[in-house]
Amino acid sequence: MPPQQRPLEALALLAEGSLELRGRMPWSSNGTFLVHVEANGAPTATSLTGETAEVLSIDAIYKPHRGERPLWDFPDGLYRREVAAFVVSEALGWGLVPETIVRSDAPYGVGSLQRFVPADFSQHYFTLLEDEARHDALRTIGTFDVLINNADRKGGHCILGEDDRVWAIDHGVAFHTDDKLRTVVWDFAGEPIPPALLPDVERLAAAPPDLDDLLDEWEIKALVDRARQLCARPRFPRPTSDRPYPWPLV
Repeated sequence: MPPQQRPLEALALLAEGSLELRGRMPWSSNGTFLVHVEANGAPTATSLTGETAEVLSIDAIYKPHRGERPLWDFPDGLYRREVAAFVVSEALGWGLVPETIVRSDAPYGVGSLQRFVPADFSQHYFTLLEDEARHDALRTIGTFDVLINNADRKGGHCILGEDDRVWAIDHGVAFHTDDKLRTVVWDFAGEPIPPALLPDVERLAAAPPDLDDLLDEWEIKALVDRARQLCARPRFPRPTSDRPYPWPLV
């Protein structure tokens, strides 16, 4: 599957733009904030099509390190895992995760900054599953979750953007070395992984992206091992734990 074309100007804005705190996002267990990001002067980045960037401002989701609630089974710094998920999604060429960076000069200190995706928030995994035309996108997200060992894929973490794309968000609880897969995406269990995805998984196994600043060496090794195992047995797993679903489901 060829890499998705990505707006480089969004990454430049996230990294360099001025930030205005707009408010806290509701129903979040950790501190999660909406911020407005505005270009400092004229944009200089260009898109992958070679066109001059016209984006002067975007909204973004900000998850500061200091707003994280401690977890017994994950080290602090969950914001780094948000960024790692974006890096892996890009390395695969799947374009599932909105642009996400580490920003150290944000209002409450270092944290992740992710482009906010305008979406129909009445839609989620379970409603999208009713539309067979969305199944390929959901299978891709399911494959991604196996690779990153996602421990918290709620239905509401699959969103339908105004661009009619299905996006995957909220990956702070992922990349553990132990089997932690907890997801709502079990409808394809036992099915073959779509063949079009396997060359991307093979590429990830052979040459993982640079994650040294985001994950520890054992987590990176576990990611590569999961990719190799998926290539060796390219099927969606079946639930193996006594808690295969997250809570709440949406």
